[in-house]
Amino acid sequence: MTEVNERVKLSQWDALLMESLRVLGWSDQEIIERTKQGELPKEDTSIYQFNYEELTAFAAREPETFEAAVRTGYQIKYNTIRGIRSWIHITYKLEPELVLDAGNESVIAELTLAQKERLASVLSHGWVIQGEHAGAADEASRYVIVPQA
Repeated sequence: MTEVNERVKLSQWDALLMESLRVLGWSDQEIIERTKQGELPKEDTSIYQFNYEELTAFAAREPETFEAAVRTGYQIKYNTIRGIRSWIHITYKLEPELVLDAGNESVIAELTLAQKERLASVLSHGWVIQGEHAGAADEASRYVIVPQA
């Protein structure tokens, strides 16, 4: 019998909101407590213009889901090509290349092995990461994220 690892499912937007808090250096417990208490950044001046009240509302509406996503990880329900690019940008502070040629859409990023594995764990069904890791695990390799054929 195969063990199925059921991960909490988050919307792409909720995942981006949560990752934007992680890059502030907050621990899992800080993210949970500050979100529950509504003690989140008031104004986001980034290109994303995050409204953290949405995350507070989600945490109040589905506290177990929110806490599980923070503590044990999540999978995004539905990714878009631009959403994948944004997730990499926010999470890893990288500028991946976005290819929008009809029929050949992709996101190209230089990632370490750990970064690639984390990205693979959050991607929604229907996306694949192409490319092999070359060099040491902490060295970046080129990966191409594409819709599954």
